[in-house]
Amino acid sequence: MSTVSAQKIDEAGTAPDPTRRMSSDERREQIVEAAIAVFGAKGYVGTTTDDVARAASVSQPYVVRLFGTKENLFLAALDDALKQLLTAFRTVPDDTDLHDRGEAMGAAYLGLLRVRGLHQILSHAFLLGAHPVIGPVARGGFAQVWHYLRDEAGFSAEEAQKFLAAGMLINTMIGLRLTDEYGKDAGMTELFNECFPVSVQYVLDEAPRVDEAW
Repeated sequence: MSTVSAQKIDEAGTAPDPTRRMSSDERREQIVEAAIAVFGAKGYVGTTTDDVARAASVSQPYVVRLFGTKENLFLAALDDALKQLLTAFRTVPDDTDLHDRGEAMGAAYLGLLRVRGLHQILSHAFLLGAHPVIGPVARGGFAQVWHYLRDEAGFSAEEAQKFLAAGMLINTMIGLRLTDEYGKDAGMTELFNECFPVSVQYVLDEAPRVDEAW
């Protein structure tokens, strides 16, 4: 995926009118979507506002006019990624059996592969603890996920720890773009089959490849 599409397919399966002028809110959403993808692939240090502008098919001055700095843009992308993560978890009904709830939340987490870069931008953010501005926000986001697992989802501390550990392993596999090793390296093939016993084909189809920009 070398570009991030600015046009969404609506629920009826039709593309929006390309001649319609996008609102400022729609344009901002488009830029944040591109920022999640590009920051996810290249990290905070390796990404420029120009990279995000090109991915979103807008000018770099427009990105700066909306967000001011790369730091603000990253924070907006991180905030959106965290909101999408928690929204996905909350789609699981409250009365779901705890074991089934964990399985459904895991499936929801994998479903977020459709948001290119989301898993990776979270990983990048969690490595920026020393950053004076991003660090506190990333710590707060991580704590928010923990509190959700313990206080809303009803996981024990051990269950929450195991759920987070599994998620971090998935993030690592996605970030390393190990999908290209499936079927080539016996160990990596075994790892995929163990982690995704019923969804391995979905992961192979949706996860980024080595030759994709993001």
